[in-house]
Amino acid sequence: LSLDSALPDRTTIMNFRHLLEQHQLARQLFKTINRWLAEAGVMMTQGTLVDATIIEAPSSTKNKEQQRDPEMHQTKKGNQWHFGMKAHIGVDAKSGLTHSLV
Repeated sequence: LSLDSALPDRTTIMNFRHLLEQHQLARQLFKTINRWLAEAGVMMTQGTLVDATIIEAPSSTKNKEQQRDPEMHQTKKGNQWHFGMKAHIGVDAKSGLTHSLV
């Protein structure tokens, strides 16, 4: 993607997340990225900023067994309710690079 490209919609992101989980690639992907960051000398050595964001999902999303994803929940932000999951993101305070995602 370029900076001018349209961002993927939430269904695309959720499908990608499920593919990573299905093939157990998320942890391996992050380890590889962190290794590249360390080799480039920009890996976190001290100081972490942590933030959370809501990844919304369609409330009618069900899996093959016609059940909702157990990781999806309702949460309230301000006065508005959201359905989805929270992503917690760890960022190196010095470089601004993401080093963990849960």
